[in-house]
Amino acid sequence: MEASKCSCTPGEDYIEYMLGLGYSGIIVTDHFFNGNSCVPKDLPWADRIEQYCSGYEHALAASKGTDLNVMFGVEFNFEGDEYLLYGIDKKWLLENEDIMVMSRKEIYDLVHMAGGMMIHAHPYRERGYLPNIHLTPSVCDGAEVYNSGNPDWQNALGYQYAKEHDFLMSAGSDIHQFPMLSMGGMSFPYKINSIQEYVKAFLAGDGTPMFRINPESKDTEFTPVEESELLTKVTKEHTLPIIMH
Repeated sequence: MEASKCSCTPGEDYIEYMLGLGYSGIIVTDHFFNGNSCVPKDLPWADRIEQYCSGYEHALAASKGTDLNVMFGVEFNFEGDEYLLYGIDKKWLLENEDIMVMSRKEIYDLVHMAGGMMIHAHPYRERGYLPNIHLTPSVCDGAEVYNSGNPDWQNALGYQYAKEHDFLMSAGSDIHQFPMLSMGGMSFPYKINSIQEYVKAFLAGDGTPMFRINPESKDTEFTPVEESELLTKVTKEHTLPIIMH
């Protein structure tokens, strides 16, 4: 809630909940200023960045002494198409005030220069306030094929999009508050200790997108997305026009 207008939960409150579901780490990716942000626009850039990063910092502080690794990321918006930026930090944001006027390709190149990566979040998301679906296969390092905040048919379209373009696949919960009826995440065959390790492991193809239905049930385990027909077979076509970049 420190940075995202659509959340009502302080960053520090996520630690116990996510540990209880068996997560070993979380990446905080609040909406940036060009998305659904609650950070005042009339503040100086440095002050805006301080508030933007405060939710992550509160979560990080609350995680001290626990087994949950809290990492930093950004959800960056263009024309309704949003991207998860991993491998950049507060210092990078403070030094790059001009990112607000950059193109998708310029952001992609700048993130790569910092050793990071750019993942297309929920590529086939449809909402009443979105007029189009924007797809950008040339400027992303992967696509999110499972997002807990979107219906199965939209996730399935994202999965097929990733398959068609031979993208690396990611999954996430996009959690804004709890409890949630379903959750997502990435499974790796080894422990991830930092966002740099996450970027390296993902780009190496070592991650498996996972989902979990009814996380309040202790008997429910995470399942690979590719094992779900509902999440991988297209049962409904998109209704918004597609703009390919």
